[in-house]
Amino acid sequence: MPTPAPASSPPAAGTPAQRVAALDWPRLQAELDAEGHAVIPQLLPAEDCTALARSYADANRFRRRVIMARHGFGRGEYQYFEYPLPPLVQTLREAFYAALAPLANRWQAALDLPARFPDTQAEFLARCEAAGQSQPTPLLLRYGAGDYNCLHQDLYGEHVFPLQAAVLLSQPGRDFDGGEFVLTERRPRLQSRVAVVPLQQGDAVVFAVNQRPVQGQRGIARAELRHGVSRLRAGRRFTLGLIFHDAS
Repeated sequence: MPTPAPASSPPAAGTPAQRVAALDWPRLQAELDAEGHAVIPQLLPAEDCTALARSYADANRFRRRVIMARHGFGRGEYQYFEYPLPPLVQTLREAFYAALAPLANRWQAALDLPARFPDTQAEFLARCEAAGQSQPTPLLLRYGAGDYNCLHQDLYGEHVFPLQAAVLLSQPGRDFDGGEFVLTERRPRLQSRVAVVPLQQGDAVVFAVNQRPVQGQRGIARAELRHGVSRLRAGRRFTLGLIFHDAS
């Protein structure tokens, strides 16, 4: 059976946008700076997780279905939502973007990268659309026994927001076994390190899409990250992925 995640406080009251705004963002930003990822316990209640997972069966909500084995991505499948996004997904995407934009801009400056991100996601998506990136990227992923997701980066075009989020919609130990969220980080002149991130139903993990600044021996260096999911031993696992740039 999976090792349970540490006990956490109950989810904050209010709308999803209010819950995101009420998070301890100084602490989360410090964790993202230190580790490249941060866990948000119990972001969504069980009923929201169940409703999102059940929506996977409604093909009208999605623009594209991907069978991972056909592309060498692993085993399992996922579907990209179509616009307009479900209200909960839209709200979470906008709220997380607004909270993460200041950190994203600080990382860009530290890495000496020219792009800066506007305050709202609507402004950023307008920039994406002008560059030909107009396809929505939030997605639902579904894994069964024996499925896994190879280490990868979600890069879809010229404009890339440097952070993304995933929300586990299923309960480890009840709905599935195995299927841990995994991150690898490669720093210059060092061996790669691996993090296995324990999540419970409704927990979110925010993590770097591609690269992040780290303190090296000669100043700021670029660490390159990839993420994936280990093989499920049993059951079925659903995840909501929130990517903040659109695809071409």
